[in-house]
Amino acid sequence: MRHALYGMSLLAALSLAACNDDDKTEKTPASIELVKLATLKTGGFNEDGGGAEIPAFDPASKRGFVVNAVDGRVDVVDLSNPAAPKALASIDTSTLGAANSVAVSAGMLAVAIEASPKQDPGVVAFYKASDSSLIGTVIVGSLPDMLTFTPDGRYVVVANEGEPNDDYTVDPQGSVSIIDVATRTARTASFVAFNGKEDELRAQGIRIFGPGAAAAQDFEPEYVAVSADSATAYVSLQENNAIAVIDIATATVTAVQPLGYKDHRLADNGFGSGNALDPSDRDSAISISNWPVFGMYQPDTIAAYDVGGSTYLVTANEGDARDYDGYSEESRVKSLPLDPVRFPDAATLQADAQLGRLNVTTALGDTDQDGDFDALYSFGGRSFSIRRADGSLVWDSGDFLEHHIAQIHPDSFNSDHAENDSRDSRSDNKGPEPEALALGRIGNKTFAFVGMERDSGLFVYDISNPTAPQFLQYLNLRDFAATDMALAGDLGPEGLVFIPAAESPNGEPLLLVANEVSGTLTLYRIQQTF
Repeated sequence: MRHALYGMSLLAALSLAACNDDDKTEKTPASIELVKLATLKTGGFNEDGGGAEIPAFDPASKRGFVVNAVDGRVDVVDLSNPAAPKALASIDTSTLGAANSVAVSAGMLAVAIEASPKQDPGVVAFYKASDSSLIGTVIVGSLPDMLTFTPDGRYVVVANEGEPNDDYTVDPQGSVSIIDVATRTARTASFVAFNGKEDELRAQGIRIFGPGAAAAQDFEPEYVAVSADSATAYVSLQENNAIAVIDIATATVTAVQPLGYKDHRLADNGFGSGNALDPSDRDSAISISNWPVFGMYQPDTIAAYDVGGSTYLVTANEGDARDYDGYSEESRVKSLPLDPVRFPDAATLQADAQLGRLNVTTALGDTDQDGDFDALYSFGGRSFSIRRADGSLVWDSGDFLEHHIAQIHPDSFNSDHAENDSRDSRSDNKGPEPEALALGRIGNKTFAFVGMERDSGLFVYDISNPTAPQFLQYLNLRDFAATDMALAGDLGPEGLVFIPAAESPNGEPLLLVANEVSGTLTLYRIQQTF
């Protein structure tokens, strides 16, 4: 500091000192860029995923935690030197069930664990982050799929997905558990109050379609975001194409918001992009075009941030279908009878190189109930979106993600994450599949990091202005030329965690990425440009 101030006027020096003392936050960068620090293999390559799913970080012990669903454990990693992470130990959850998610707050690790069978009530297990010793367990709802601490650390909010069994003969209720951390007691935010209102909800655009299912059974909470004041939880209901709003103090569902549909006919979506897509894996080409199809956003990951005192929601619009032995909504367009008035060119559209191969739902589209389809609805938005707290859309990335990937590595466009030489193989089914998402605030800017599950790349955006996000970077370290997929690098980013500089082991903001197919945990430093 002595050398830095040498030659300054006294006034300038005092001003700088005052700034440093009063503003404990980071300076605001003009831009940022992800730079890889290190990769640690915590699991083996598994084409079905699960080797490294959801990460968490404890700043006090400088330990990372990664769900390894394949081996029934949570791996513990020493991150004190982010450039050289080391495996420390594992937490065996097999006696309790299969771990699905982890979160950390104030030195406490919470793990969401499903039962066997997963239709039974699950548990949340609490551990000391510093030594992984078990503190206690709390019974929650069926299939706790994701959990998070509220920003004030008082509660853990758990999304209990409540999936049916494969025969669809047992369909438990979806719910959201609110666990008081101090007492380790749980209250349940239930959807029972919406039973009997299914037709009204469908008319609003909320999908309720499981065979014989009431609303409480049909709603399947997927992911939780919490407002900055810790008062409200926003829960993605992926299959239902909706978001549930939870009052945390009363553990009450106050609203279920429909997300609407993405019109893939639009060349201009009003947000600086188009709504085109490539719908065919059999056209031997990159064909991102406008088609008479509607996309169901169906977000997986959801995050919340504050701008000017208002809460905004960010969603990764992965898409998901119900596909069980007892019931499946999936069909290819070529297998459906299309209404001749709405689709006069049906014979052409249903060719494999056109729309024929695209996966769509049979639960929507026959609007006049005459046995043919008047509209087509595909799974996922192939995008990420920003919405107001009331669910209204303020911005969507449109077709930019697919277009940009096509430009950067056209020979591997819309590849699958489990095999190389698979160009175009995902075009018929959700494309690059945006799934993982994390937000990070640096200075007075907020950045979004979005992981493409199938493509395995990461997009970075400045979303400080929710109505006009700025694209900053696309990074993909996957080796598309590798013949052995175990040596192909990071595959299938499933979970992301942003670590602010104030909590980082090296004093720089970091990003942790858990890659479920390659079973790897990769650390990135966030390089800032001022």
